[in-house]
Amino acid sequence: MKRGTTRANAKPGSCERAIREYFGGILRGDITACGKMKQVAAIVLQGMDNTDPLYPYHYREEYAQKHVRFIESFCRLPSGRLGHDFKLELFQRAILSVVFGFVDAEGVRQYREVLWIMGRKNGKTALASAIELDLLVNDDEGAPEVYNVATARDQAAKGFNNAWRMVQTSPALAKHIRKRVADLYCDLNMGSIRALSANTNHLDGLDISGAIVDELAAMKNRDLYDLTMQGTSARRQPLVLEITTNGFVRNSIFDAQYEYATKWLDGKATGEKAERFIAFIFELDEREEWEDEGAWVKANPGLGTIKSLSALRQNVSKAKDDATYLPTLLVKDFNLIENQSQAWLTWAEIHNEATFDPGDGTFTYAVLGVDAADTTDLTAACLLMQRPNDPNIYALHMAWIPKRALEQAEKEGRRGGRDGVPYDAWIARGLMRTCETPIMDKRDVLDWVAEVQDKYGIYAVSCGYDPWHMRDVPTVEAYEDYFGADNLQKVIQGAQTLSMPMKELRALYKEGRIVDNANPIAEWCRSNVAIRTDVNGNIQPDKKNQDPRNRIDAWAAECDAFIAMKNIADDYRAMIGG
Repeated sequence: MKRGTTRANAKPGSCERAIREYFGGILRGDITACGKMKQVAAIVLQGMDNTDPLYPYHYREEYAQKHVRFIESFCRLPSGRLGHDFKLELFQRAILSVVFGFVDAEGVRQYREVLWIMGRKNGKTALASAIELDLLVNDDEGAPEVYNVATARDQAAKGFNNAWRMVQTSPALAKHIRKRVADLYCDLNMGSIRALSANTNHLDGLDISGAIVDELAAMKNRDLYDLTMQGTSARRQPLVLEITTNGFVRNSIFDAQYEYATKWLDGKATGEKAERFIAFIFELDEREEWEDEGAWVKANPGLGTIKSLSALRQNVSKAKDDATYLPTLLVKDFNLIENQSQAWLTWAEIHNEATFDPGDGTFTYAVLGVDAADTTDLTAACLLMQRPNDPNIYALHMAWIPKRALEQAEKEGRRGGRDGVPYDAWIARGLMRTCETPIMDKRDVLDWVAEVQDKYGIYAVSCGYDPWHMRDVPTVEAYEDYFGADNLQKVIQGAQTLSMPMKELRALYKEGRIVDNANPIAEWCRSNVAIRTDVNGNIQPDKKNQDPRNRIDAWAAECDAFIAMKNIADDYRAMIGG
């Protein structure tokens, strides 16, 4: 929003007062909030005070009140204090007033997409149902189509059923809304509310006026989100509200939306979407704040009113006693990024934003790690290298997948690609390659190593590999010819071989000493590593939940390279001169 002069003094309405009390309180420090909500507060208040006549959107109290009053006048609580009046908390009233109150000269809403992230049990389900009913009855839309969108049918149906309970307990709504086989139908405007999930038939051709995307973080690919957004194109002022906690699914639509929201808050997002997008992100600023009770409200704006403080204290206490519960607490109550409850690494350990230039002339020798596959898994390779007087280890990754596997996924209608990750995008960025043959030729890895040598002057001097898929004679001979037989190192995949190197590797991740230019394939594979521990405390890797889609191949190649580098540590240091 453009900065303008202050509006003429006038007695503010109740919705404007809520906006200024809440977001002003955040900026003054009267209300504890995270850094992102402070950014939102500044943007909102700047918009409230903008009188630039050339800017198309301005706050109008009557539009905000129209929707806030509807919810508080006609909606009832769908559970707990079933049937009681829906009284909005200050943060809810302020946010809804922003969403509905900014309009153009014709009264058309500015915001069409809202990302709202907050911890569980902060009233999102009840509020979402109330908004659905408001969009159905009170949005001046002819034949509105409102959808409760979720990956799973039962999750989508949950919001739908909550809305129906609200109708049943509200005499005014019950006069005009009835439940049919597949929807809630409003006879005032021929509108409907429907549940929409990934397994719903006929997803294409939607005419969406409003949508509540429930638990965005649970979506393993962006197909349903994309279809929802595409379905709004014919409406005058559609609204898509993505109201969610964080989750354990990485590199999918939630992460993409979170990244976009961060850019938007930083003023780096432009264009039509940026103008019509707004985000409200409630989260802890630092991981260590989970033990600081005074910081909990940053992720839980309804703490003490909607969300029980004593219940959250119990959850925190449980996490202190049970380390396996801690990731769930961090993700679901505090909206921190983790991968999964049984995962080996935290997100902070997985992700390193540091970058390097492999062609800057400071790198000379590398050690290769290979995790090979035949038909369905990825084949992954990793070159690890160091430079004199530098404690960091630098990683170059490459991965391969049979082209036929991707084509088959497309034929089956999996728009997000195989395994629910953006293989097409990674290929386009040059981070991954396809192989034309149905069975991967592992000699393609050697071609890539030779390319790196030619392009950057980096020579691979040794190779660590999992022998499971490297047993055919021609492949082994090719690697022996390239490296020399003495420089090939078999890395047996068991606790005896892997336990200590994995512990050392994790320490390096934690210290930010593995630098890989934030390679998304490497990060995805690291996030999928879980561990098995024996009675002696030895660890070895495992795929999370034994799901074949949770691939760890790029990490396995990185680990093989690390072990191989350790085995020749003295010789390698002599080679690089340090």
